[in-house]
Amino acid sequence: MAVRMAHIQLPEDLGIEDAILPGDPARVDRVAALLEQPEELMFNREYKSVRGLWKGRPVLIISTGMGGPSTAIAVEELARTGVRQMIRIGSCGALTPTLDLGDLVLVCGAVRDDGTSAGYLPAEYPAVPDLDLLNACRTAAQRQQAPYQIGIARSHDCMYRDDNPALYETWSRRGVIASDMETATMLVVGRLRGVRCASILNVVAGFHKNVAESVGRYQNGEQAAAAGEHLEICTALDALDVFHQGSSRA
Repeated sequence: MAVRMAHIQLPEDLGIEDAILPGDPARVDRVAALLEQPEELMFNREYKSVRGLWKGRPVLIISTGMGGPSTAIAVEELARTGVRQMIRIGSCGALTPTLDLGDLVLVCGAVRDDGTSAGYLPAEYPAVPDLDLLNACRTAAQRQQAPYQIGIARSHDCMYRDDNPALYETWSRRGVIASDMETATMLVVGRLRGVRCASILNVVAGFHKNVAESVGRYQNGEQAAAAGEHLEICTALDALDVFHQGSSRA
């Protein structure tokens, strides 16, 4: 009998190599609606999982919850089930005025301002995506005609930190374009475990806007941010197709 992972509760012989990782369990259902033959597998703690087919290939959709610790657990356990490609689809705050609500950020590197990745490796170790998977995300975003930028994100642990406005200004001046809570952890842990990872973020808070309030409006159906979520879902699924087409030609 196959061993099940302690937290995501999926078996080690799952047999699926591609996974889409939203943070919010509710977003799993919105991705699953686009799949053929969707089947809910488990819902334990923050980890809700559905498998289905995308253009004939099996794909797993699994939520990671909020922040680095739960994301690291998901990546670790997914790697043990045989997943080899992971794309995060999350929300972010803009750190540049050139990003609008609903725009996508394709992360080419992440500032490791989180505690979880620091628990794995020193700060000198970079948090970078797999280049082939990032390029597939870019091609897919172009196919979807999605407004996007490729840039650096800052991953952090404190949504309500008192000095957040000053921190956002500082990182913006350093060329960082977005802020989230999970990307750096996923990229570091995935790289360590031999998994190809990429991160697509949907802008739900504009630059100089209150991030917590903006996220709340997004949850209540802010039109532009909701449209951005749909675009990031389609982009991530299409990116897996682009990636495998490229791999077959290599």
